[in-house]
Amino acid sequence: MNTARRMANDGGRPLGLLLLFCLLVAAVLWSLASGARHIPLATVWHAVVGFDGSREHLLVMLIRLPRVLAAVLAGSALAVSGVIMQVVTNNPLASPGLLGINAGAAFAVVLVMTLFGTGTGDVYMWYAFGGAGAAALLVHGMGSFGPSGHSTIGLVIAGAIVATFLTALTSAILIFDQNTLDAVRLWTAGSVTGRTMAQNAAVAPYILTGLAAGLFLGRHLVTLSLGAEAARSLGQNQAVWRSVSIAVVILLAGSAVSLAGPIGFVGLVVPHIVRLTIGADYRWVLPFSAVGGALLVVVADLAGRMIFGSQDFPVGVTTALIGAPFFLWLARSRAGGGS
Repeated sequence: MNTARRMANDGGRPLGLLLLFCLLVAAVLWSLASGARHIPLATVWHAVVGFDGSREHLLVMLIRLPRVLAAVLAGSALAVSGVIMQVVTNNPLASPGLLGINAGAAFAVVLVMTLFGTGTGDVYMWYAFGGAGAAALLVHGMGSFGPSGHSTIGLVIAGAIVATFLTALTSAILIFDQNTLDAVRLWTAGSVTGRTMAQNAAVAPYILTGLAAGLFLGRHLVTLSLGAEAARSLGQNQAVWRSVSIAVVILLAGSAVSLAGPIGFVGLVVPHIVRLTIGADYRWVLPFSAVGGALLVVVADLAGRMIFGSQDFPVGVTTALIGAPFFLWLARSRAGGGS
């Protein structure tokens, strides 16, 4: 409680954000240096600023750096989209998957691979992005029907229906197509293995645009979080800002899933840790979550590689091992607290 109070003042938050960013930089450098072949930090630095084509420089620039950048981009996008989803739905257990984004991306990739062959990662990344966006738009449209259009409950129900239906279709396709199952097995578990600089560059503009839009939404999310009556009394058009917020979620989460697959729990765990630490001012929760989400995925990927001894170990498994106990604790504490 004392830590939360200290961080809650405006003077402590910038310092806390700077310290968190420094932790992210340290984790990125550690990840670049670690692996089956340890590379000194000085060599890592020279590879980035003065690439000379040597074996170690190639290892850093072609394999490790794209992997770490994918983790940073996906982690920040998923965490910020999780913050927005929890405010828009007024549900502390919400995550980007509630809009059917994960299910839509997986279904699009599996369907295209089954119909036209496996192809390359660059190709199915765009199918995943399109499938995620289409599913989220469908959920948003379905949730807007009815006398209380854009209601939270309608959105949650529509998301559950669409996600369940698409997941069932995806599973049915994979049962009868072993080749596609082998091709997407790692991606569907959430992985940054084998990412390239070209893939990062293709998705980065969408994620950076979404992050900038998310930061702009901070003040409006504060108003949304106060409840319908308070928001109306302050002159906010809730339908408009919910729609804008969901569009940002689609952009962020759809980009992240297309790049790294459905990495679970980042959009759930990070926003809660941030709010428990600095309070519920979303003008600060959003930047803290962006840096914290990137840090979590980078550390989770590094931990999976070091603990399980495999460079191909999916980061989604590691985040699940971290997030599942946190989710159970959160659900239990809220049920026990009655809030």
